[in-house]
Amino acid sequence: MYIEPTQLKKYILESGLVSSKDIIAAEKAAEEANAKEGVVNKQDVGDVLVSQGKISEDDYRRMQSHILGIPYVDLKKQKLEFEVLSLIPEPIARNHNIIAFKKTTSTTPNAKGEKEGSLEVAMLDTDDLGAIDFIKKKTGLKILPRLTNTESMKSALIQYQKSLKADFGDIIQQEASTLKVTGEGDGSADVSGDDLKKLAEDLPVVRIVDTLLKHAVLQDASDIHIEQMEYEVVVRYRIDGMLHDAMILPKVAGSSIIARIKVLSSLKLDEKRLPQDGRFRIELNGEKISFRVSILPTYFGEKIVMRLLRETVSGFTLEKLGFHGVDLEMLHEATNMSEGLILTTGPTGSGKTTTLYTMLDLVNTPDVNISTVEDPVEYQMKRVNQTQVKPEIGFTFASGLRSLLRQDPDIIMVGEIRDNETASLAINAALTGHLVLSTLHTNSAAGAIPRLMDMKCEPFLLVSTLKIVIAQRLVRRLNDTKEKYILTKEELESIKKKIDMDFVLKRLKEERIVGANDDWSTIPLYRPKQDPINEAEDGYHGRLGIHEVLKFSSAIKEIVMKNGTSDDIEKQARSEGMMTMIEDGIFKAVQGQTSVEEILRVVSE
Repeated sequence: MYIEPTQLKKYILESGLVSSKDIIAAEKAAEEANAKEGVVNKQDVGDVLVSQGKISEDDYRRMQSHILGIPYVDLKKQKLEFEVLSLIPEPIARNHNIIAFKKTTSTTPNAKGEKEGSLEVAMLDTDDLGAIDFIKKKTGLKILPRLTNTESMKSALIQYQKSLKADFGDIIQQEASTLKVTGEGDGSADVSGDDLKKLAEDLPVVRIVDTLLKHAVLQDASDIHIEQMEYEVVVRYRIDGMLHDAMILPKVAGSSIIARIKVLSSLKLDEKRLPQDGRFRIELNGEKISFRVSILPTYFGEKIVMRLLRETVSGFTLEKLGFHGVDLEMLHEATNMSEGLILTTGPTGSGKTTTLYTMLDLVNTPDVNISTVEDPVEYQMKRVNQTQVKPEIGFTFASGLRSLLRQDPDIIMVGEIRDNETASLAINAALTGHLVLSTLHTNSAAGAIPRLMDMKCEPFLLVSTLKIVIAQRLVRRLNDTKEKYILTKEELESIKKKIDMDFVLKRLKEERIVGANDDWSTIPLYRPKQDPINEAEDGYHGRLGIHEVLKFSSAIKEIVMKNGTSDDIEKQARSEGMMTMIEDGIFKAVQGQTSVEEILRVVSE
């Protein structure tokens, strides 16, 4: 949106919201910012004043609206009709910051006898002619652009998700009522394989399962649980690490849904007594998503759990995963080594595999040969030779790793070290000039060493090969409606019993997150705040990692050679400056990324 600078400056001054002194300073700051080489988005006086907090974005947008003669709308407290909202697909709305909020049909026919209609759209940039033209062609309506602000746009975009949830719920309930009954009215009786196949291809069942999958993808769920109870079928989604009830379906829907998922996963339809594992893939909005399926017989029927795996890891960096400061430097140093062993540890679902894939992405260059042996292959990476273990035919991590060593690899990733043989082979591979990355199930970084010793790994081999051990957990990320607060003396004393707050403060100052003279009486923390627009939300959206990174120093190697305990190793690492997971969590809470309550929930001490 181009507005003559002098006109804008004059209007801001006349508004009385900003002094002439502030305007002159903002004008100078804008000139300096725009003079920098490579600047694409030019700033004007208004942009600088908003960034400095001299005027609100709402006031600035209203000024632009008045100068341009384009009406201004605020959608924050408006409930938008889904029929109108969905005229613009959500990806287009999100990428172009454009929302359809009001549709009008003319009462007077045109020359052809047709009643013309118009669509009012709220935009952040009314000069985005490409988006306007696309929507005009798609809807066949006259497009009337309106200006809005960022907060208004965010609240409108949230309504997509809420409306789609309701829409999907209606579709599923409607289709479930038309399902064919199998057996004695509850869907539990034995049905032949042919009948089950027909059931799985029944149109209502196909629609229900497709909608369940789309619904899960829309909400960024990591797992779908379909559980058969005595009188109903419960569907739950794991979102940001927490299970939520998604919907309750009639009992009759159970066997039909399970048959459909078995067909998709190429599993045996008539096998109901034994567990089965399978996999299938769908494409949604141009994104390929794999579903890892596990079926387990239970008292009231089979239970299904599906893990959603987005088949790309591109775009991740160690910084985005939550690594920072000294830890980040140590990881980059370790990945640049030509040999050695790097381990990530933590419970199932703590993001270990994503961390490994991100490190692989960093070292994935044309001059190295990277091979992996995994169970399962969760993400597909270009130029990486990925192998899936099959224990049922004798192809285990150990046999796979033994074969990989004959494939002239430079870098090897082993999905998990589960037994003595795999541990021994991984260490020998690291000794013979390979960089080996793997995961281990321990609760802390220091706990990895005793665990490997339990697997008969010799201490002298461990000190020769182990370079870095990362322990991690995933915590929920606070959304934009968070609120600031300062810890009271009582709260601070209570937290100090579990966490070395002085050490966290020191690291915050070293990384210039807080000022050199700040202390806990002035440093704000953040907590979730109820969003009045989206009351169902709990104040969190998405997850991030909290980590501890243990580097093998000379002192730690000596403790290992003396068969020291994990407590001895951790004490030495702490004295050398290692930040524990819980301390890293507090560090990120100060940055406003998560809350203290969430950290304490995830890292149980």
